[in-house]
Amino acid sequence: MQSHLKNQALSHITNKGHDKETDVEQDIILSSSDTGLTLPNNKQEQLPISGALEVHAGQYSDKGRKSENEDAIGIKIPTGLMLTTKGIVSVISDGVSAAEGGAKASAISVSNFIADYYSTPESWSVLTSSTRVLTALNRWLYGLGQDYRDARKGYVCTFSALVFKSCSAHMLHAGDSRIYRFRQGELVKITRDHSTSVNEYTSYLTRALGMDVNLEVDYKQLNLEVGDLYLLTTDGVHDVLTDHELKKMLAVFQENNITISDQACEHFCQQLTDKAFKFDSKDNLSAQLISVSQLPTQAIDDVYHKLASRPFPPPMEVGMRLDDYEIIKVIHQSQRSQVYVVKNSQGEVRCMKTPSVNYIDDGAYIERFMLESWIGHRINSQHVVKVVDHHLNKSALYYLTEYLEGLSLADWMAQHQRGPVEDVLQLLKQIETGIRAFHRKETLHQDLKPDNIFITREGVVKIIDFGACHIKGIAEITTPLKRDQILGTADYTSPEVILGYQADGRADLFSFAVIAYEMLAGEQPFKGQLAKCHQHSDFLKLNYVPVFKTNPMVPEWMDTALEKALSIEPSFRFVDTNEFIHALTTPAKAEPKTTIPFIERNPVKFWQTVSVILLIWSLYLSLV
Repeated sequence: MQSHLKNQALSHITNKGHDKETDVEQDIILSSSDTGLTLPNNKQEQLPISGALEVHAGQYSDKGRKSENEDAIGIKIPTGLMLTTKGIVSVISDGVSAAEGGAKASAISVSNFIADYYSTPESWSVLTSSTRVLTALNRWLYGLGQDYRDARKGYVCTFSALVFKSCSAHMLHAGDSRIYRFRQGELVKITRDHSTSVNEYTSYLTRALGMDVNLEVDYKQLNLEVGDLYLLTTDGVHDVLTDHELKKMLAVFQENNITISDQACEHFCQQLTDKAFKFDSKDNLSAQLISVSQLPTQAIDDVYHKLASRPFPPPMEVGMRLDDYEIIKVIHQSQRSQVYVVKNSQGEVRCMKTPSVNYIDDGAYIERFMLESWIGHRINSQHVVKVVDHHLNKSALYYLTEYLEGLSLADWMAQHQRGPVEDVLQLLKQIETGIRAFHRKETLHQDLKPDNIFITREGVVKIIDFGACHIKGIAEITTPLKRDQILGTADYTSPEVILGYQADGRADLFSFAVIAYEMLAGEQPFKGQLAKCHQHSDFLKLNYVPVFKTNPMVPEWMDTALEKALSIEPSFRFVDTNEFIHALTTPAKAEPKTTIPFIERNPVKFWQTVSVILLIWSLYLSLV
């Protein structure tokens, strides 16, 4: 990766005409160590996919004819794992002149967004990471502005950003700064100005950071192509240079630079701002140019070679050794994997999971196996099994977890048919805490079932097995591998997953509710017919049987929560597992029963009945 930014987060405010002391005061340099994120430095933490995204970037900012530069610009191009999981960030911001803290607001928004975005979990999607950061940043600026009587004169600035990740660009925008894309000779403005014009010379922002406690940000995901040019400008540039002029300059730039460099991009930005200045711009002048030079489109053979860098261990028996670990027990062997109890030379007992040699030439399988360890390192919860091989140098492909003594939830349920309600609720609360730990990392477990839930001898519940997990942030990364959608066990999988629809946390909620029902009723919901459903019409035919009909000890208000969580339509379920567990453990208040008059319940039927009665009465009177 070549960049004149030298892998630093650079938030640079250039103030042409200021003295040196002022310039130093307003230049903000953020090194990667300032992000508050500690990167793993061992092989076990590396993703089994790589991001060969390359861009060249340049930026320039000038105070123009104003006494102070209230614009802020920043670009960060990381390397290694961070480039793959988080991508490249480019941000431009314009402090609102009417706001006393406008200059500070723009500098804060650029520097803090870059630092905080890279501090969010690697498993989060770009949308989740960026909106969480912007929401907090907006409220902070709004709070700073409350020292002023008029909030619009506080810390207010525009904000426009691009996040380049894998083969996509993610746009985030609020205000009247702009982002353009130049592709194959065509210029497209991909943002819209959040402003309203009062007259030819006056306009007001309708949306900006720090303007209101609630922030609405435009978001758009765009496909990248090699050769794309992305131009970000503040209004000091695009208010005086027309789109036609910008298009002409970009076309000339591309023609004159067959091989685009960082220096060429920076020179273009300076030329652009100089031209705006000559066109009598009276505002600050800032521009950024990013050129996409390479996308992560590796050949399948290259990816497989990287994935197969460690050999598969053969099926092992008790007494055999792998690295520093001796096999002392075989727990599980199947067509897809093996699980052993192992002990090292220090006497530490662990569980070891190894891939099956049946898939030694299956790149998608190897990628998913490696992701299991990657996920385990990032889920930190008392109720999720811990991966414990952070600093181990391995000679083969495997990973280690903590060793658990106890029994699976499936075994517990076999011993406790229709378990006591209080005992069941205590276990469900722990399971929910574990599920929430996955969802906080924007990861779906997708295979929640009694066999994948363990209860230790101390009564602590642990969710195990990460083999079917879906990670939103990783799903955004392009790979030539054909990733198989690993479905969970049909008896516990939500309808939307079975039908191939897009799933979210409510899919895990459904599986969790199936487990809860089975623990309370001693049998599966829908009379055990869930696994036989393959089409939407099959699910609509399912008949829900109230849990209290099989277990009279379960109160009706608990059954109401279960029925809602087991809704075939995801939108009818609870928002998340926390809301479900609250409803399941909180007695519902009895609503006072009131008799609604028939005329209010069915006014049409009421007047039809009255009409019939009057007709009969009229006929009777005529006969008499």
